Amino acid sequence: MKIAGIRFKTAVPLLLVSLCATADGLDSAEQRMIEWIDAHAEDAIALLEETVNISSGTNNHDGVRAVGQVMRRELDILGLQTEWIELPEAINRAGHLFARKDGSGKKFLLIGHLDTVFEADDAFAGFVRDGDTGHGPGIDDMKSGNVIIVYALKALQEIGVLADIPIVIAYTGDEEKSGKPLSISRKHLVDAGKWADIALGFESAIRYDGVDWATIARRSSTGWILRVTGKQAHSSGIFSDDDGAGAIFETARILNAFYDEVRGEEHLTFNAGTIQGGTDVDYDPQQNRGTTFGKTNVIPRKTVVHGGIRTISQDQLDRARTAMQAIVANNSPHTSASIEFFEGYPPMFPTAANRDLKNELSAINEALGRGPMSELDPSKRGAADISFVAPYTDALAGLGALGEGGHTPHESLDLTSMPLAVKRAAILIYRLSKATETD
Repeated sequence: MKIAGIRFKTAVPLLLVSLCATADGLDSAEQRMIEWIDAHAEDAIALLEETVNISSGTNNHDGVRAVGQVMRRELDILGLQTEWIELPEAINRAGHLFARKDGSGKKFLLIGHLDTVFEADDAFAGFVRDGDTGHGPGIDDMKSGNVIIVYALKALQEIGVLADIPIVIAYTGDEEKSGKPLSISRKHLVDAGKWADIALGFESAIRYDGVDWATIARRSSTGWILRVTGKQAHSSGIFSDDDGAGAIFETARILNAFYDEVRGEEHLTFNAGTIQGGTDVDYDPQQNRGTTFGKTNVIPRKTVVHGGIRTISQDQLDRARTAMQAIVANNSPHTSASIEFFEGYPPMFPTAANRDLKNELSAINEALGRGPMSELDPSKRGAADISFVAPYTDALAGLGALGEGGHTPHESLDLTSMPLAVKRAAILIYRLSKATETD
C-alpha cells in the first residue's frame, strides 16, 4: 500500500490471479510467450555474446558506456524512453542507463548492471561457447540478466500487453564497485524504487540439490577500517609496563575479541580482508593495497586492518558496530585504536510481501515443469543494487540464468537456462500486472 508516495508494508498478502489457466497452470497468452521465447533463444544468446565481447570493468568507463549503448539500442526498439545518466566527475564512474515507459496499474522496476569485475587489462576476455555452456567475463554477473530483461519485455510485446505496463529499467554502471557518495550514485535508483510497486533484480538464479531457489532477502555489505598505534621501542622491552605490547599484538587482541564476542548472531558475518603492521604503514583503501616497513627488533607502532561486514537488517548492523567500537575502545597500555565504518549496500529484509512474490514465482516454476521454489538463505548471496530500493517497494531478486564461477576466470553460464529465465520473468510480470491488492 502507498500513501502520499510512501510504501507501508503489511502482512496482508497480495491476491495474485492467473486468468484463463490451462490444465498445466498456463493461460493461452503465457503459452504464446513460451513459444516465442523458445523460437528466439539463439537471438538472446547472440545479444549476450555481443555484450560479453565488450570489456566493461567498473573502471573501464568507455567499456561500460559501450555495453550501455547496446542495451539502449534494444530498449529503443521496444519503444522505451532511454536516458544515459552522467554522474559528477568527482565520483569517477561511467554513469547509468535508465529506460522508462508509461502505463496503468502496477509499476515495475527491473534492475541490472553494465559493469563487471574484470578490467580492460584482464586476461579473461571474450565470449566462448562450448555446446550449451558459455564462458566469458560478466556472462553470469550479470550480462545474461541484462539480456533476460530485454527478452522478457519482447515476449510481453509479442502478446500485446507491454504497452499497458508502467516500467522503469535501471542498468547501473558501477554495481561491482559503487561510486561514492551513494546518496548521489544511487539517487536515481532510489527514486525509481520509491516510484515502483514491485522491483525485480536479474542477477543469477540459484539451483542446487535439484531445487530452484528464490531470493527474497540479501544481506548488507559495508566496510570498516581499524587503525591501531603502539609505542615504538626496542623489542627487548615488549610487554613491559614502560613499553606495552605494541600495535600488532593490540590489533590481534581486538580481532580475537571481535571473533569471540561479536561473532555468532544469525546472518551476521565480518571479515578482515587486509592487515598491515610495522614501524611505518602506508595504506590506500581505494586500491586495497599499501606498503609496510618494520624490524623484528622494534616494537611496531602502527597497524591498519581493512574489513567488511554483512547483516540482514539495519538493527543488526547497528548492534554489531556498537559492539566492535566497545572492544576497540578498551585499549591496552601504551596503545590507542579507532575504527571507522563506511557506507555500502543496505540489507534487503525478508518481508511478507517479498515472500508473496516468491510464492507466485514458485507457481510459475511448477507450471514450467521444474517444481516448487524454496526460499534461499540470505547468507548464501552477496549484496546487490536491489537492496537500495527494498525499503520502498516489494522486491524479488535472482531472476537471472544459472551460472557458476562469478568474479573468477572460470565464470560460465548454462545457456539452456536463458530461455527458462526469460519465461519466468515474462510470466511473472504478466501475472503481477493483472493482480489485485487487498487492503
